Amino acid sequence: MKVVLQNLTKKFPNRNKKEKKDVIAVNDFTFEIPDGKLIGLLGPSGCGKSTLLNLLSGLLSPTEGKIYFGEEDVTDIAPENRGVGLVFQNYALYPHLTVKQNITFPLENLKGKDKLTKQQREEKALEVAKLVQIDELMERKPNELSGGQQQRVAIARALVKMPRILLLDEPLSNLDARLRLQTREEIRRIQKSTGITTIFVTHDQDEAMSISDLIVVMKDGVLQQIGKPQEVYDNPVNLFVAKFLGTPPINVFDGKIKDQKLYIGDEAVLDTEGLENAEVYVAVRPEGFILSEEGKLTCDLSRVEVMGRDISVVSTHPECHNESIRSIISSENSVNVSSATVKFDLKSGKIFLFKKESEERIYYGK
Repeated sequence: MKVVLQNLTKKFPNRNKKEKKDVIAVNDFTFEIPDGKLIGLLGPSGCGKSTLLNLLSGLLSPTEGKIYFGEEDVTDIAPENRGVGLVFQNYALYPHLTVKQNITFPLENLKGKDKLTKQQREEKALEVAKLVQIDELMERKPNELSGGQQQRVAIARALVKMPRILLLDEPLSNLDARLRLQTREEIRRIQKSTGITTIFVTHDQDEAMSISDLIVVMKDGVLQQIGKPQEVYDNPVNLFVAKFLGTPPINVFDGKIKDQKLYIGDEAVLDTEGLENAEVYVAVRPEGFILSEEGKLTCDLSRVEVMGRDISVVSTHPECHNESIRSIISSENSVNVSSATVKFDLKSGKIFLFKKESEERIYYGK
């Protein structure tokens, strides 16, 4: 099911009575979610992700704009009639019901031609339980399950009505690191198996990038960028997106373009033919550094961290905004740890320039 948002805006009254302006949680949001895709809705806490999800589910009504499922305008349709499956952060399972009863619960209120017999409800519950691999737990209560198992029950309950759209609101945040990894892989497998258009809300960019067909990056209720995860990582449109995506985070320097060369401090690190003189932000991905005795960028060496196949060179520079610079290089390189400084050349494809005022991307080269 294709989902289209047109100029979607949601405003809330300001709790500070001295402030007359409303709080804009979602601001003029327009984009199209292709049928059968998994979309990662990504951004920091308070950026409007959950509000957008609640607008899609019908739990909130938009102040302005339209929501379409396929060609149907669902903007004013009640949540129970939208065909949406919603999985909450806290699972929201009924503690006094068994796994089977939790899963069948959404089917018990179906009426008319959709009404199911008890046997049909249990067959559907078993079908989705097998899909999420909890069919052996059907008679247990939620308090007898691990966090990961409870999450699977919540997903099964959302899937049992075969919704047109599946919405997941930070579904992994209550799990430990290992379970998060395992469960996000399960979510991707389930989505592939069912083909249901799925929107996955998270503030964890690793989660979003690892399982999403497309990611949508938000800031302060405003859409920043949409694209395939690797495309957004490789081509951020502004400094916020560049800083938000990537682990370790991107290294940001104050720089300047002078006589068609890019300077960090007093060192010319890159040719910038065609660009006018200007003060800029220079952002370099951790993998964008090349260790070289004749390198153009000199940093003060702090330490070297060996990480198996890679080495993380930790250094500092007076023009860097980061507390420390992390440069990821191959373990085949040898770093002179007794030296006070370390020199790098920079990979042009891993350097991004941004305007000082607007923080918008400055494009250069081919």
